[in-house]
Amino acid sequence: MAPVNVAAANTPYYTPAQTPPAGTALSPNPPTLFTPIKIRDVTFQNRIWVAPMCTYSAKDGFLTDFHFQHLSAFSFRGASLTIIEATSVLPNGGITPQDSGLWSDAQIAPIRRIADFVHSQGQKLGIQLAHAGRKASTLAPWLVGRGESDLATEDVGGWPADVMGPSAIPWGKGYATPREMTAQDIKDLINGFRDAAKRAVEAGVDVIEIHAAHGYLFCSWMSPISNKRTDQYGGSFENRIRLLLETIKAVREVIPSGMPLLVRVSSTEWMENSGEPESWDVESTIRLAKLLPALGVDLLDVSSGGNHEKQVIPRHNVDYQVDIAARIRAELLEAGIKGLLIGAVGLITEAEAAKSIVENGKEGPRDQVEIENERGVKTKADIVLVARQFLREPEWVFRVAYKLGVEVKWPIQYHRGQFRKDGELVTVP
Repeated sequence: MAPVNVAAANTPYYTPAQTPPAGTALSPNPPTLFTPIKIRDVTFQNRIWVAPMCTYSAKDGFLTDFHFQHLSAFSFRGASLTIIEATSVLPNGGITPQDSGLWSDAQIAPIRRIADFVHSQGQKLGIQLAHAGRKASTLAPWLVGRGESDLATEDVGGWPADVMGPSAIPWGKGYATPREMTAQDIKDLINGFRDAAKRAVEAGVDVIEIHAAHGYLFCSWMSPISNKRTDQYGGSFENRIRLLLETIKAVREVIPSGMPLLVRVSSTEWMENSGEPESWDVESTIRLAKLLPALGVDLLDVSSGGNHEKQVIPRHNVDYQVDIAARIRAELLEAGIKGLLIGAVGLITEAEAAKSIVENGKEGPRDQVEIENERGVKTKADIVLVARQFLREPEWVFRVAYKLGVEVKWPIQYHRGQFRKDGELVTVP
């Protein structure tokens, strides 16, 4: 009997089954970067995830064929998790009029279409639920010239009169002045996240991330620079994080117990030398991180910046965010908190760098923030999240594996196109 070209299970059309999925290590004893990790009920065959990347290409919040092609390209090429870009939970929560949205049941279908394909490849799909807060109703970045206003006015689909935030403080010149959110606005926001999470589950996503970074709503709420409220949601650290914690609880309550829940934060505003008496900094993030496991958060995605136009980011150090992730992870472990994984993101472009983040330490200043894991190696983070490098190289997972000398599974349709080594094809059993 001839071999059968087996179909992928639970897929509404024929496509060959990828068993095991692309990006799975075939070499014995691979580096940690290419070992599986299980979070709740979901297993990822490697530690390389595609971070959410805004593309400002949706129509009334609906994802299109562009998003299908864009996101499918990464999952087909070995990324164990691909996260859909910042997706607004309310109509006034997009960064631009062309942002992804999930405030309506009608917006489920195009997400489900992407999920069906990603799952047919044996991969996982995530979604980042978000509200842009005081950075809402802006233009796509390629439309804004130097010195021009970012504001999207009503004539181009914007909503400058309905931008909202913790306080009536604009992000900067050229942005809308937000209205201070009322008690009803807060209730609507939490319900928006809860309902969007339900829709995401119905759409078939495997992972949900709450966006609390880059100056968007939760980030601005947690910062004493942009939150000047005098009620129970402002003032003290505990009051400023209250809205995020209430939202996390609401989301965790409505998603399956086996579904991983992530939170992305700006670990620092980079405003320490701004003259402000207080800002959100790494110490604040560590305080927050220690509270998250009890709320059912599984991973903290560590980014930074974006809440103030006067931020000063030390970009001369390519590890500037990885170092912070390492510090947070180390302090959590030193406090005996092992229930929160850490994701590192930012300027991760090279194979050895990605490998070192989740496994091997480097000599130098970073040693003081490294903690040995159960395998006796020093680890800065548990997952690497990569964005722009995937835009340059959608096959980055395969390139990393090749450079590290790790044989990995390729899509079976592409088995003849694998990278060459010493003039010969790199073969897969």
